[in-house]
Amino acid sequence: MKEGIPQPNLDYVLSATRSIAGFVKPGDLVILESTSPVGTTEMMAKVLGDAGVDVSKVHMAYCPERVLPGKIMTELVENDRVVGGLTPEATQLVGDFYRTFVRGGVLATDAKTAEMCKLTENSFRDVNIAFANELSLLCAKEGINVWNLIQLANRHPRVNILQPGAGVGGHCIAVDPWFIVARDPGNAQLIRTAREVNNHKTVWAIDQIKIAVADASARTGCKPKVACLGLAFKPDIDDLRESPALHIAAALKSQGYDVVAVEPNIKSHEQFELSSLEEALKSADVFAVLVKHRQFLAPLAKQKLVELKALDFCGITA
Repeated sequence: MKEGIPQPNLDYVLSATRSIAGFVKPGDLVILESTSPVGTTEMMAKVLGDAGVDVSKVHMAYCPERVLPGKIMTELVENDRVVGGLTPEATQLVGDFYRTFVRGGVLATDAKTAEMCKLTENSFRDVNIAFANELSLLCAKEGINVWNLIQLANRHPRVNILQPGAGVGGHCIAVDPWFIVARDPGNAQLIRTAREVNNHKTVWAIDQIKIAVADASARTGCKPKVACLGLAFKPDIDDLRESPALHIAAALKSQGYDVVAVEPNIKSHEQFELSSLEEALKSADVFAVLVKHRQFLAPLAKQKLVELKALDFCGITA
């Protein structure tokens, strides 16, 4: 890590490139879809060249995937795709390949632009969420309902603020912006700040839970139990990668807090004994809603969480 900036690790991509070197023939198409820093496709060409492949006769291109977990087969066909080759001929041939099964548009560019396009898409969302998360901190201090505020602001025809949460997780949005920052930290100042704001929101959420626990302990004289509602990185999935909710629950537990975790989309977790929402509502003293799962949005559950004055980090009780 340089200057607090996580550095990309391309070992797996380059290792996979070396592993196919003995099979690549003149006229073959070599396509990278994995989200990667700008210049990775060129690095792959160098790896193949160093392995003895005549890369002047191989058509190499980058085409970032644009699929949503749970809808992969549909979006693989329906979504527009961006194709960028190392040569114009590679762009054309690889584009023709995707047109055999993609119903959306296949948009041609060069490899570096295609690589940057994927990073730009996810960085844009990260910056937008950071704006929402920063608003949530300002509103908390002023006693303003941030979700109501955003709903009102979004009635403007040219405003579209995303929703705040406990941070940003997943294997894309929480990671990809760092690829841009690592390559050019001097110019990627807004993108880096957005990452830092979203990471800080998770720290802030932990602090708010600790304050609530201290208040509950002062009232009862006992050690309160904290119910962390949600562990996944976004609603209604079982994916825990880079999840701020999981980080919050794990941080509290590691610091000696009595934590019960509710995650209806997984059956077990090595770090937590999972509880049902019903059990948690009966046994816990402090409630932190970390993920907007549909189970927490059910009318009776929502009503109960409002009555219990749950800490709402995702807009369940708004």
